[in-house]
Amino acid sequence: MASFAKIGLNGKVMSVVSVANEALQDSKNIEREELGIALLTELTHWPIWKQTSYNTKGGVHLLGGTPLRKNHAGKGYTYDEDRDAFIAPKPFNSWTLNEETCLWEAPVALPDTENRYNWNEETQQWDLNE
Repeated sequence: MASFAKIGLNGKVMSVVSVANEALQDSKNIEREELGIALLTELTHWPIWKQTSYNTKGGVHLLGGTPLRKNHAGKGYTYDEDRDAFIAPKPFNSWTLNEETCLWEAPVALPDTENRYNWNEETQQWDLNE
């Protein structure tokens, strides 16, 4: 299944829907995004859709394929046309956007342990989740 994000005002992702891969195939069985967009536009009467991939995170395809738009879209994400990327909502005021991955990063790196941590915006540190 292919995934498509419905894009609203200011690039906001309104929803993400699935489309059968066969619906994207042209006469030579090559998948084309524009065929999915045309189908969804016809079905929903909404013209702005962008394909997204469950297997893409931080600009890397998790299964070794070609990454698509930096990250998988989700409701409330933003589609940034200049970067051709989906960006999650900013989780904390202190975090900054990594321009390469289009992922938000804390000002302090997450400890490299098997423990679980939660970000503490007040102290600007990672707290051990006990």
